[in-house]
Amino acid sequence: MSHPFLNTAFHIKWSTLTPEHVESDIALALEKAQCSVTALTQLSTEKLTFDNVLIGLERATQELSEAWGKVGHLDSVCNNTDLRKAYNAMLPKVSAFFTQISLNPELWKVIKLYSETNDAKSLQGTRKRLLEETLEDFRQSGADLPEEKKKRLAEVNASLAQLTQKFSENVLDSTNAWELVVDDLSQLEGLPESALAAAQQSALKKGYGTKDSPRWRFTLHAPSLLPALTYLESAELREKIWRASVQIGAKEGFDNTSLIWEILALRHEKAQLLGYAHFADYTTKRRMAKTGATALKFTEDLHKKVQAAFHKDVEQLCAFRQTQSWEQADSLEPWDIAYWCEVQRKAHYNFDEEALRPYFPINRVIDGLFTLATQVFGVVIVEKTGVDTWHPEVKYYEMHDKGGRHMGSFYADWHPRETKRGGAWMNHFKTGICSKDGTSEPHLGLICGNLTPAIGDKPALLTHREVETIFHEFGHLIHHLSGSVDVRTLNGIHVVWDFVELPSQIMENWCWERESLDLFARHYKTGEPIPQELFDKMVAAKNYQSAMVVMRQLSLGKLDLELHINYPQWKGRELEPLLQELLAGYTIPYRTRPPSIVRRFTHLFADSTGYAAGYYSYKWAEVLDADAFTRFKKEGILNAKVGSEFRTTILSKGNSESADKLFRDFMGRDPDPQALLKRCGIG
Repeated sequence: MSHPFLNTAFHIKWSTLTPEHVESDIALALEKAQCSVTALTQLSTEKLTFDNVLIGLERATQELSEAWGKVGHLDSVCNNTDLRKAYNAMLPKVSAFFTQISLNPELWKVIKLYSETNDAKSLQGTRKRLLEETLEDFRQSGADLPEEKKKRLAEVNASLAQLTQKFSENVLDSTNAWELVVDDLSQLEGLPESALAAAQQSALKKGYGTKDSPRWRFTLHAPSLLPALTYLESAELREKIWRASVQIGAKEGFDNTSLIWEILALRHEKAQLLGYAHFADYTTKRRMAKTGATALKFTEDLHKKVQAAFHKDVEQLCAFRQTQSWEQADSLEPWDIAYWCEVQRKAHYNFDEEALRPYFPINRVIDGLFTLATQVFGVVIVEKTGVDTWHPEVKYYEMHDKGGRHMGSFYADWHPRETKRGGAWMNHFKTGICSKDGTSEPHLGLICGNLTPAIGDKPALLTHREVETIFHEFGHLIHHLSGSVDVRTLNGIHVVWDFVELPSQIMENWCWERESLDLFARHYKTGEPIPQELFDKMVAAKNYQSAMVVMRQLSLGKLDLELHINYPQWKGRELEPLLQELLAGYTIPYRTRPPSIVRRFTHLFADSTGYAAGYYSYKWAEVLDADAFTRFKKEGILNAKVGSEFRTTILSKGNSESADKLFRDFMGRDPDPQALLKRCGIG
């Protein structure tokens, strides 16, 4: 077809979505969306209804949103020069259009006029909530601003879109710009066989060495980077790799420092234009936290509760290091931390996480996850072949309820590529609705990761943490695909940011239970389950240095909130000394002070908002998930009744009711703030 990105078919024709179509297709979608918005502003005041105003507004931008979503997705997984050029050409135009919707005085007038009608005043349930949310969306996006401030807000939003995209590109490009090729196998002592094989395979793919005369290639992608820093006995080589990793987003030509300050300045200006003291108050107003101060207090209160255990973890690691080496106990270097943590864990628990890899072949993990989803949540997932995808490795699945209703479909793309951004994520292409008459439209989503790939004739054998990653992203996915709300913009994962991680993080709990592990954790050769002795070691080591893990997350949340709350106080300061000051008591006292993660912190700076002033949400939602999982622990890990209640009260509800109410509907009470600390073995 002449405009492939505008094809609304449920099955996306990825092979037709090429860069040369982006600009023309998105330009046409913008034109059609603008016409639809203009038509809304011309509605007769005597004929304003819920359907032609609020649902009409949803429909006005649906085609553009779906088309632009495909472009953005391809930019994340198939990045190339032509696509990047086309994406950046249309980015300011799309950003300007969506900004102008809320700043359109005629459209705002129609919505306010409708809100005063008898029809609007009689609305109940999700219809009433959509009206309330729409009114607040417009107000919080500047609908009531004077014209001069509206104009400036539009400029700010356009600049934020471009600057955050550039930040993301710098991270991707600087990640791909580095490699290390090792010729001498003796330099790689300590590296597990799986990591050695992956490094050799990576070298061969790049034309380094041969099977008979191998070389080993290391990159800054997680499946290569993390094993190197964790297992290499050579401190010199670990240091070399670590120093390269902390230059992501910081090295010459890709330095994000100035972008960070520009983004912070624009976010602060945006918040003030909209009447907020700072960006954190702007983002949290309609979340569970309500204010930036509440989010910061949550972070700092948890810090106080974890601080003693954190210092104990660090002291014990330094003391252990001294018993194993002639160097002084205070000599821990940042490239030593992962290595000595692993050595200490092996010594204390006789547990090597690599011993678990053979039990986690990716296909068996995924099959087991789907079996668990069937038993607990009452859904059936099947793979469909012959479906067009954006890469040969991508798989496509359908999810049905036990009655056969097609709830939704999704793509899964699990392994790293140089054209694909780092990390793991879930997103959606379509949000369906469930009508009052019982009919429903299916949802369409995706899950992506950068997990260990297959090596030679072996399947992809995962670490336990990578298994948790799959479960985590699937939690987001099942949340979206389970949405049963009759209003599109209130359905699926369209929930407040500090609640959205509850369905994802609760799924990780099943990765630690014998009963659920036995569904999928089987040796890739023998089919045998994890031996009880190895399982016992894994569980015993679960909370090893948990305070250090919690503290790292708190440090990132603290960094985020401080920068967005107190930007006027910090602007003009040199970035690294400032962050060292702000995070005193949150970080390990290394001999060599490492630079912060901030220049490669895509959660905060690769999106106009993203997790900005919202990174605390991981820990906030972790309190919720730790508490909610106690019901499964008490009533049965695979209890279908509890799973059905979780799906009914939380997964299916979207944003049709407040997050606080949804949690109470499932637990029968407010969250227990001690649940997380209990699970972590702290306090």
